Formats: sequence, structure tokens, C-alpha cells
Amino acid sequence: MALTGFKVIEFAGLAPGPFAGLILADNGASVIRIDRPNTLSTDVLTRGKRSLAINSKVPSGRDFLRTLIASADVLIDPFRPGVMEKLGLGPDVFLGDGKTKGLNEKLVYARIAGFPRTGPRKDMAGHDLNYIALTGALAMMPPGPSGAPTFPMNILADFAGGGLMCAAGILLALIERGRSGRGQVVNADMARARYVSTFPLLHSILPTSHILGKGKPGTNTLDGGAPFYNTYECKCGGFMTVGCLEPQFFKAFIEGFSAALPKNFEFENGWRPTPDLQANKSEWPRMRAYFAKGFLTDTREYWGKVFHGTDACAVPVLTPKEAAAAQGSPFPEFHPRVIRQDMDQSSQASQQSTSFGNIILEPGLHTEAVLRETGLSDKEIRQLLLDGALGEEARKSARVNVKL
Repeated sequence: MALTGFKVIEFAGLAPGPFAGLILADNGASVIRIDRPNTLSTDVLTRGKRSLAINSKVPSGRDFLRTLIASADVLIDPFRPGVMEKLGLGPDVFLGDGKTKGLNEKLVYARIAGFPRTGPRKDMAGHDLNYIALTGALAMMPPGPSGAPTFPMNILADFAGGGLMCAAGILLALIERGRSGRGQVVNADMARARYVSTFPLLHSILPTSHILGKGKPGTNTLDGGAPFYNTYECKCGGFMTVGCLEPQFFKAFIEGFSAALPKNFEFENGWRPTPDLQANKSEWPRMRAYFAKGFLTDTREYWGKVFHGTDACAVPVLTPKEAAAAQGSPFPEFHPRVIRQDMDQSSQASQQSTSFGNIILEPGLHTEAVLRETGLSDKEIRQLLLDGALGEEARKSARVNVKL
């Protein structure tokens, strides 16, 4: 796999940091998550990773982390600005500062913050919803019943603007390192989810664009204003999506939908939408009402069958359980797949196989293995235990197998 042989140190965090590490692990990197001793974890983005529990505030624990990071290709820092520097593990320690040589000048030091690391909000706390509020994108979301914009859970800032962009930055830095031999600092912040919102934001300033932005939210093509780009409730509670933006797809939808309605279906004295009405915004409210009433005549399963295999761009809304059954696994597979054309199918399948173990990675599960891989002797591991760097649980249990 593309990242086989690369060593990644990921300090335990929430959502975006673990997602960046997951992308690297799914593509072959060896990812070690650094947990605090005697803690519990709710992180579910742990596939293919191992956990080392060590206290970075204990001098011997901090010294070991310096040694570990000095042998790594990538470090993922999920903390607020200044935390790693206070621990003595900031970028200058490893990459140098222009005057002093660093411990690992080939390291890609990736940092994910909420707000930019410089500026008036750098020390503020926040979450996905706060970050996208500052991008301009939240204001363009379809309005809810109260008129306030709805929001896409924590997908846009945490995962698209944070973890995914951080992983992209890491890959770019590794490419640059291949040319220059020098490590890089990758700065990603979730308030810059504005970047992944480039398409709608640019359309919002174009004087002739009707896609997003000229009308108030909920009246434009992609924000719930268009009846042919929307979600509709069906009989018995399921939902169908309609996304037939192009005229030929709209025509396929209109013809298939009207033909599948009950023969006794009635709407405004027999009115029916026709393909030529798509761009007529004055007809959108009536068209939406027609679609809404029509979908309620039958179940989601019925409508799914009507449009299956057509170009109508109409598909059912699956629940997480249904989507998992359709995929054959409750675990989302990693994507994109990167394959070699000169490999046979069995070799490709082996290269792309995804191992799914327990969803939650127990903190410290691989502590001894990581310590020994780094070359520590029994005496050195014993000292870490006595110092409390590995936590009280490691001292009491047989997880770290040395005599005290």
C-alpha cells in the first residue's frame, strides 16, 4: 500500500486528528496513538492503529516520546496552540529553529486546531458548528422551521475541513520531503472549512448565479429551493431524494414519476409538471407540492423500485443500518482505492483488505510492544514504570511484563 513503511505518531484527540490518522493507517502507515495512562477512550476512528499509554508530563515519559518521535515520519498534534511547546515537544525540537539542529529534521509535523494558530481567536474553544459559522457556509444552509440555518452534523469542519485537509497536507509534505529531504509543518484549522466550501461561496458572489446565494437561503437551486433537488417523505415514513438538475435527468424523473402515480391521483384540476417548466421559478412551489403529494401515495420501497436503474437521479434515503447491510459491513470502507494496473486481482484484493477489530482501541493496549520496538531494555522499561510514566494500571497489571 502507498504508505507502507511510514511511521506516524498520533496524539489522542477528538474527531479530526483521529480521522487524519485513520486515513494514513488505512493506506498502510503504522500509526501509534499516544494516550494518557489510566484513561478511557471513546475514539472510534482506530482501525489499524496501536495505542501507547505514557505520561508526557513525567520527565522520563517525555524523554521517551522525544526518542519515539525522532524516529517517526509524521506527528499529528490535535491540541490547542502552545500545548506541545509546553510539553517540550514543539516543532522546533524536531525540525530545528534555523540555529539549532533538530532531533528529526525529516519529520512532517501536522497540527490541527479549531481556529487559526495566529489571530484573535487562536486561544478560543469551539466546535464544528462554531467554525462553519465563520466560513459563510452555514448562512447558506437550508433554513429549518425557525428560519435558522440547518447544519450537517460535524462533517463539514471536523472531518472535511479538518481531518481530511490535514491528511492531504501530510501527503503534500511527504512529497516535498522526497524532493528536499526536509520535514514540514502542516497547519490545518477547522475554521478554514471555508476552503472546502469554495464552490458555493464563489457562486454566491457571481451576479448571474442561481445555484446558491442570490436569493435568501432555501430559495436557490442547491439549498432546498428547487423542487427537483430536494427530499420527500413517502407513505409509512421513509424518504426519497430527488436530484435531477440537468434537463435530461429532470425529463426522465418527471415522466417516470407521473407514470408511477395512482390512476386516481388528483392535483389542482389535473395539473402536471412538464420538462419545459424546470427553469420557471414561479412554478417551483406548485411543482414541490405536486411531488410531495405524489410521493405520499406509496412507500419508499415502491419509489425506489420505480427509479432503480434509471437516469431520474431519484434514490431512497437509507438508514445507517440499511446502508451497512447494502455494503455488507457496518464499517465504512476507506476510499479512494489506490491500485496498480500491473497487479492481478487477487494481489489487489490482498493489498486493499481492511481489517475490522474492536471499534474502541483500549488505551495502552500496545504499550510494551512499542517500548520494545523502540529498543528499550527491561531496565529502562522498569524505570518508566517506577517513575509513573506508564501509569498506575501498568504497574499493577501484567500488561508491561518486567519485574520491579
